[in-house]
Amino acid sequence: MMEKVAIFGAAGPIGRYVGMDLDRRGVPFRAVGRTAGKLAAAFGKMPHAEVIAADLSDLGGATQAARGVDTIVYAVGVPYTEFQLHPQMMRVAVDAAAAAGVQRVVLVTGIYSYGIPQTKKVAETHPRVPVSVKGQLRKEQEDILMAAGERGLFKSLVVRLPDFYGPYTHSLASFIFDAALAGKTANWLGPIGSLHEFVFVPDAGPVIAELAARDDCYGEAWNFAGPGEISALAFIQKIYQAAGREPKFRSTGRTLLRMLGWFNPLMRELPEMLYLQETPVMLDDEKLRRKLEQVHKTSYDEGIKLTLDWMRAGR
Repeated sequence: MMEKVAIFGAAGPIGRYVGMDLDRRGVPFRAVGRTAGKLAAAFGKMPHAEVIAADLSDLGGATQAARGVDTIVYAVGVPYTEFQLHPQMMRVAVDAAAAAGVQRVVLVTGIYSYGIPQTKKVAETHPRVPVSVKGQLRKEQEDILMAAGERGLFKSLVVRLPDFYGPYTHSLASFIFDAALAGKTANWLGPIGSLHEFVFVPDAGPVIAELAARDDCYGEAWNFAGPGEISALAFIQKIYQAAGREPKFRSTGRTLLRMLGWFNPLMRELPEMLYLQETPVMLDDEKLRRKLEQVHKTSYDEGIKLTLDWMRAGR
């Protein structure tokens, strides 16, 4: 199906593992990002990779990066304080893909667009009713892409993931791993006993690549859930135990976050997202598992061990 793929945002954790899977499959791909050095370090030894540095917020740069490929996997991350860039950059990517004659575009995103869950498990049919500014921006990003597909510019699909952890990630979970290895106290946002789910990021690469390769998967959204529900407390305890440390943690609520936000722009962004800890979104990915039949999900115990091994090896 795919003759050549461009990964926009290739240096991020999702982009890296999509690239690894494409290379394993023997599919030529172009790793696209802002910094040539990071791309070369990540993909320089892969025989099927081509590295191109480009400013993906610029139509000219994005169009040049899209030329000669039939599929774009869009996994561009932005700083948490600059979420307004998501729909802006999606519009640029849509225009670039159309100008370059790209046939398929895949957007990898999160769960923010669903809002507060109305069912215990959230399937793709769940209403998207964002309750946060970031959720509204993510929904707008999704809508921009899917509308382009409906207009016939190219085929489009959306993959939604919960929080992820693992090598190369900078996520909510990453701070727990750092604290555990250092023997320090971990900070968790919201109730420590609430349920959560995490995807081990190496598991996502093959799933995204397989969805991208199948024409019958386009025109819709796909959830990819974690290996199961786990409380924040149990997840933290597993990390500390695997690190050989006594668990130490504290929970941060709205009041403290608002106070910290007076001095720290990142902290200012977090109170509106606490609903995800208080009313967690648990993804239903039965549709994906039926379609792909064999979907590997690394257990929390194994994923935590592999992440710590990678961190100890010097990243």
